[in-house]
Amino acid sequence: MGNTVDYMVRATAADGQVRAFAVTGRELVQTARKAHGTTPVATAALGRTMCGALMMADMLKGEKDLITIQITSDGPLGGLTVTADNSGHVKGYVINPMVLLPPKEDGHLDVGGAVGKGVLTVIRDLDLKNTYTGQVELQSGEIAEDIARYFAESEQVPSAVGLGVLVGTDMNVLAAGGYIIQLMPFAAEAVIDRLEKNIASSQYVTDMLSEGHTPESMLRLLLDGLDPQINDSMPVQFFCNCDKDRVERALILLGEDEIRSMAAEQEDTVLTCQFCKSAYHFTRQDLLDLISRHKSENGG
Repeated sequence: MGNTVDYMVRATAADGQVRAFAVTGRELVQTARKAHGTTPVATAALGRTMCGALMMADMLKGEKDLITIQITSDGPLGGLTVTADNSGHVKGYVINPMVLLPPKEDGHLDVGGAVGKGVLTVIRDLDLKNTYTGQVELQSGEIAEDIARYFAESEQVPSAVGLGVLVGTDMNVLAAGGYIIQLMPFAAEAVIDRLEKNIASSQYVTDMLSEGHTPESMLRLLLDGLDPQINDSMPVQFFCNCDKDRVERALILLGEDEIRSMAAEQEDTVLTCQFCKSAYHFTRQDLLDLISRHKSENGG
């Protein structure tokens, strides 16, 4: 299956007229699958979106910049949320991880059927201060086409996007990854034509990965004849930054009355992170101590 360590590369081609990104993410998608107990079609939807988000986050400049992709839709998957930073960290969840659908006629997982019709929202948090939101109607629900549509409509950047997740009969992830190739505004017609021909004749992402292709060799195929230059490489992983402090801060936002009500109802309160399924336990006394501590810290 080629290199099993997840990583992402960035490249340029045709003297800077094209920029490109590619990622392999089998391990990170497998980590998400185990955390959420997803069915194959839910694994594919989440995995494709996480791979797409990682490459989009690599386009961000600031150290603390984040990108979030949200899909709100009417399909049985119920929608999904994925967040990535530009250090190669990604996390995500689907609303209904247990969705089951028969494969499409060509044998591929019916991600579009699971997602259904709806809206794709991209939120860019820059420097933790400025937030930019772009929204497009879902083109197919297959994720790659929808991200390409977002780039075309919200950012006016013509982009070719390929994403794929291959799931085995035992539910384990066999391959995952993808590419984003973008044309700069000054791209020559000959470059555009060559790129279109290359992409039209290319295999599915999962086929390329199954044959042992790396992110570098995928881009060399897709950018054939355009003198691709690999400029950067970084490891990527499923990573959630939740911890007890963050959960306590979230609890405080509920207000004292709500926390007291939770303490009165049960001896042990368990809060679970949506992104990674980590469970945080609070005894009745923990909750009451949290109220006292917050009051003393805020002069209450």
